[in-house]
Amino acid sequence: MLVHPARAGRVVSSMTAVQHVLFALLLVIGLVRAVQDGAATVPLLLATLALVGWYAAGARLGRRAQDQPSAPRPALGAWFLLGLALVWVALVLISHELVWLAFSLWLLAGHLMTTRVALPFSLAVLGVVVAAPWHALGAPPGAAGIIGPAVGAAFALALSRGQQRLVRENIERRRLVESLVRAQAESELLHAELASAQRESGILAERTRLSRDIHDTLAQGFSSILLLARAGAVADADRRAELLAQIEATASDNLVEARRVVGALAPQQLEGSGLASALRRILDAQADETGVATELRVEGDLASLPTVVEVALLRAAQGALANVREHSAARHVVVTLTESDDSVRLDVVDDGRGFDAAAWARAAPSAPELGGYGLRSSRARLRELGGGLEIESQAGSGTALSAYVPLTQAFSSHPVDHEEDHR
Repeated sequence: MLVHPARAGRVVSSMTAVQHVLFALLLVIGLVRAVQDGAATVPLLLATLALVGWYAAGARLGRRAQDQPSAPRPALGAWFLLGLALVWVALVLISHELVWLAFSLWLLAGHLMTTRVALPFSLAVLGVVVAAPWHALGAPPGAAGIIGPAVGAAFALALSRGQQRLVRENIERRRLVESLVRAQAESELLHAELASAQRESGILAERTRLSRDIHDTLAQGFSSILLLARAGAVADADRRAELLAQIEATASDNLVEARRVVGALAPQQLEGSGLASALRRILDAQADETGVATELRVEGDLASLPTVVEVALLRAAQGALANVREHSAARHVVVTLTESDDSVRLDVVDDGRGFDAAAWARAAPSAPELGGYGLRSSRARLRELGGGLEIESQAGSGTALSAYVPLTQAFSSHPVDHEEDHR
């Protein structure tokens, strides 16, 4: 039966108090009978004071043992009880009426001694109880004089052993409660650390999203505005008016896109259409701004792609076309969008000046000044969907970029609601 540690502690304290009261009561009874029997007063008083002092010292030691179970040595209690027994034997020599205290000695033996030591000790005390009246009265004790003390000794040992077991269980329960409290405190600390890590992870993910979207949308829009403004500086009046209209349209689109980036919404180009239509509009705008010939090729059914896949491929296309506009000096660019049974692929190929893709791949992570953040962010975005980004280019031979996403993983992670996401 499980007992609450606090209740068990109260039970142990109550039983200990009963033992002290019993010891005092038996001592008083023995002293009264000894005085009535004509025992010498001074030796009896000195021996009694010695017994009470020794017992009080042992009681204090017992309280320390209860509060700090690991503090006292087990042998110390046995030596205390042997000393108490010697003082008691001295009292019995003064008056055999003090044999009454043997019951308290048997109780203490069960508490302070191991069973191997407690049994011979109890037998020795029983021998004193039986022999003292025989020596004092000069007549051997009867059967009751032997059986009675023997039963008392057995009862006292059994009672003290039960109380000792209760004490040990109380100590173990108290240790268990303390261990549970420590475990709970550690669990709360770990929970707080986990919550902090999750918050930091969320912050990092949001920063990554914002950096990617800002690069793929706002930065490219500003780049287009800059190129249009530079062209307008040397254009005639009619061309300048046309360029100003394009600048206004690009700035307006960037403003809308900025609001959508903050709200983590889908790109404006994907609203009310699909990925192919969005790519066609981007290519037409680039052709108008730069004069580069553009071509879009679509193969397969692309009407039910998950939005997250469309966003990833659109961002990859925007990043690739931004590089074509700013770095390649290309005359022609072809964008091919292909859907197969298990994947969708976007290819962007230009006939520009190209670059050493292998050297860039080796140097880019440790040399951010070389650029290419958009390519790295596009690759990271695609990898989150189980896809990837491949680049093939050599100086003077153009560039080919290929982005792909496996549809099986994309659909399982981001199921499409065909009623709400119908293009």
